[in-house]
Amino acid sequence: MVIPARLALTALSVALLAACTVGPDYVRPTPQEPAAFARAPTAAELASLPEAAPAGDAFWERFGDAQLTALVEEALNANHDLRIALSRYDRANALLRGARFDQIPTITAQANASEANLSADQAPGLSSDARDGIKSYDAGVVAAWELDLWGRVRRNVESNRANVEANAHELAALQVAIVGDVARSYFELRGLQERLRVARNNAENQRETLRLVKVRYDAGRGTEFDTSRANAQLEATLANVPALEAQVAFAQHRIAVLTGQTPDALIAELDPPVPLPALPERIDAGTPGDLLRRRPDVAAAEQRLHSATARIGVVTADLFPRFTLGGLLGTQAGDAGALFEGGSATGLVALGIDWSFLDAGRVRARIAAADADAEGELARYRQIVLLALEDTENALIRQARARTEDQHREQAAIDSTNAARIARVRYEAGAVDLFEVLDAERQQLEAQDAFAAARTRSAVSVVALYRALAGGWPGKMPLREKIANN
Repeated sequence: MVIPARLALTALSVALLAACTVGPDYVRPTPQEPAAFARAPTAAELASLPEAAPAGDAFWERFGDAQLTALVEEALNANHDLRIALSRYDRANALLRGARFDQIPTITAQANASEANLSADQAPGLSSDARDGIKSYDAGVVAAWELDLWGRVRRNVESNRANVEANAHELAALQVAIVGDVARSYFELRGLQERLRVARNNAENQRETLRLVKVRYDAGRGTEFDTSRANAQLEATLANVPALEAQVAFAQHRIAVLTGQTPDALIAELDPPVPLPALPERIDAGTPGDLLRRRPDVAAAEQRLHSATARIGVVTADLFPRFTLGGLLGTQAGDAGALFEGGSATGLVALGIDWSFLDAGRVRARIAAADADAEGELARYRQIVLLALEDTENALIRQARARTEDQHREQAAIDSTNAARIARVRYEAGAVDLFEVLDAERQQLEAQDAFAAARTRSAVSVVALYRALAGGWPGKMPLREKIANN
């Protein structure tokens, strides 16, 4: 329906005075937030520990491993999962720009040229020649603007803006995950290389034991049983080597793919073994409130809830009439040369009203669906908060217990190595039989391998704790520069 210009302007004035925004306003939810972490060190434990390392920016640099730092930076620049997430952010940002254009008039230019032959009924009283070849030319600029009386456009912009924020936080969360994966895979690689070194060194020791057994056997002081038993233990140790070599290769392939390269790209670079770095004895976890403000996955879930809440207002606005203000400024003539001469100017101002009031049932169904979406996003937000707290509590206890296990495993490795050395000396002196030597060597291999595995778990537990606590590490995320510049 089109309303004449004067009535349109009057209706517009009244409508603008009555403008409102329908739908619920977003209210930030209050998360379930304990006062402190249950698994954080107690006051008595803190007294015996050194000052805590902060859980802030670029934790990987604190390990003092230049190769790890280079791999992390390469992953942040080239990882393809991050590029996919960045493309989702770019898409959301483009949709936001499109939604903002709905807040301003749409202006188009148009031009038409026509020639018509009219029937006698269309032009009564005119001769046949006068009715034929009637030409018309017109050109003009047309403007159309939806009057956002009920806030449909504003709510749509709000929803899209929250989506952009959610995608930005999800990108940051993925960066946290990628950095954690690179650091974990790197430490697992170094731990596997240490376990491989232990297996090979023990195999060499067992070869020496086998050589001594054969010498004694050849001298008539040993038995074939002793020789077979020593050889069986050596073969069992050698059997561990291929599996460890395969796991080393898997870790190298994983790191290469995380850095955006083919699986074989880093083999030569990562083949030389490097010891695991010194680890912090304590990391400052802060408070659960600090954690929830820092975690990007929590922030992303909150923005998804914000977007879903705004969408309720978008669909609720469909219950009310939609007003569109239109205008035309142009020229019209029967000859192309006269289009811009005096008297050819035309103009139009109109207010259009579109109100499908009989479709209220469908609209209310869409509102109910939007309400359900918002309820689901609220539940999702609360679940992510609980998972973030669980993740951190688990990481705290894992890191504390891994450190304790590490200490015991180290002492066991030292003692078993000393026991194996003494057993070999006593065997050569004839004070013990071969069984004690082989048993000591077996315990030595198990203890050294367990220590290397525990050392690796300690390093991985530190990475897991930093990953749970650190959030987005602002200023160290190259792909985030693009977000900041948009």
